[in-house]
Amino acid sequence: MTPNILWICTDQQRYDTIGALGTFGLHASPAPNPHVRTPNLDRLVREGVAFTHAYCQSPICTPSRASFLTGRYPSTVHACGNGNDYWDEAAPLVTRLLKDAGYDCGLAGKLHLSAADRRVERRPRDDGYRVFHWSHDPRDWWPEGHAYKEWLAVKGHDLGELRQDPHAIPPELHQTTWCAQMAIDFIEEHAPGRERHGLPWLFSLNCFDPHPEFDPPQAYLDHFEPAAMPVPLFRESDLAAQAALAAAGVDFQTEARRPEAFDAKGKQAAYYAMIELIDDNVGRLLDALERTGQREHTVIVFTSDHGEALGDHGLLLKGCRFYEGLVRIPLIWSWPGHFRDDLRSDALVELTDIMPTLLDLAGLPVPERTQGRSLLPILTGQVPANEHRPFVRAEYVRALPPSPPGPAAQTPGRPRFTGTYATMWRDRRYKLVVYHGCGVGELFDLGDDPGEFVNLWDSPAHAGAKCDLLRQSFDALALAVDSGPPQTARF
Repeated sequence: MTPNILWICTDQQRYDTIGALGTFGLHASPAPNPHVRTPNLDRLVREGVAFTHAYCQSPICTPSRASFLTGRYPSTVHACGNGNDYWDEAAPLVTRLLKDAGYDCGLAGKLHLSAADRRVERRPRDDGYRVFHWSHDPRDWWPEGHAYKEWLAVKGHDLGELRQDPHAIPPELHQTTWCAQMAIDFIEEHAPGRERHGLPWLFSLNCFDPHPEFDPPQAYLDHFEPAAMPVPLFRESDLAAQAALAAAGVDFQTEARRPEAFDAKGKQAAYYAMIELIDDNVGRLLDALERTGQREHTVIVFTSDHGEALGDHGLLLKGCRFYEGLVRIPLIWSWPGHFRDDLRSDALVELTDIMPTLLDLAGLPVPERTQGRSLLPILTGQVPANEHRPFVRAEYVRALPPSPPGPAAQTPGRPRFTGTYATMWRDRRYKLVVYHGCGVGELFDLGDDPGEFVNLWDSPAHAGAKCDLLRQSFDALALAVDSGPPQTARF
């Protein structure tokens, strides 16, 4: 049976923000996170497979989304900047492949394969979506083409006025709630007795939260006491380490400070409140699937495009770093009766693996140069749950490009960016990061140092391990290069 697919992708959500999962060491037992409120996501964990060591392929939006929609690395599909001018069409999107096979596809929220900063995003030539409710974020930057703003107007509300105090926006008018409602409307189009009943479908729910500005509705913020939030991963030595990276020209959206200098606990409370609102809407989606009799025919995928520093190592937001909080994200697959249930897999997996998994589920061939690997054998119990890849990779290729010259073109904060190029290679023990052309790097022994505080890059005792890891990372980088279609030999 060809299943429906409900694909929920949040924006900037760390791996350790789901109550039932909490924080995992690679071989540790789960330690539930008592600070978050996620009963509906906890239910998906019980009713499916949670990959506790899933990694995005870039710690920033556009390259990560381009990667998981194509099953290929960002550099392979020429989508490395955070908001390319246009989508390069270097590989078909999985939604287009599914559409070509008969799926009815819809989207609400972000796509972000090209720039959407104060302009309506250019869509690819064929992204596969019949329904396309575009809302990059909830700000009032677009005079037209902003579906969330138009929905509010129909209800008698002005987005610009509401945004004057984001905390005062009622939860029922929030962009996250709107995204879920668009998904529910789409689900109901396929209910028994409706004209699209029987068509397999995919819906992409791409809400903007929990992306900053850390502005949940006040009713949700009231559930979280900043003083009770966990302390970020921070040591005084982080300030010198981050200063050295910044001096070498390694980009990041914020400068390192002690967490209390930017109210890290207050930011955590707001971040967790945004995630609770997401969770409540996941509950609404589950109710809609059950009410319309479609739950047993629907695969639910829950993930995010990348993480958030949230005070770790003195940083906030994102940029050219590869700490666990930035590159490790939630990934849950649920299809009761077909997938294993209540399984927590610590296999190393990538978001590139989503695309071939979806094609496998639909019974479709996986394109030859796909770099992801299907997770279906783990989901269905055909192979051991904790083995998938020997390592995972991530890239950062000028993802925060400097502003072009000229005052009219300047974006605040952009002139200090250098357009860094970096790669991460992570196996079951070590993480190696090379900031190419900057003369600096990082080597962490995650077995002994899961908080990534002790950089072994210059450690004489680890010189041999570093050399071996550099060789393996270079091999992985070289093998990831797409050399194009096979050429006909000529003699």
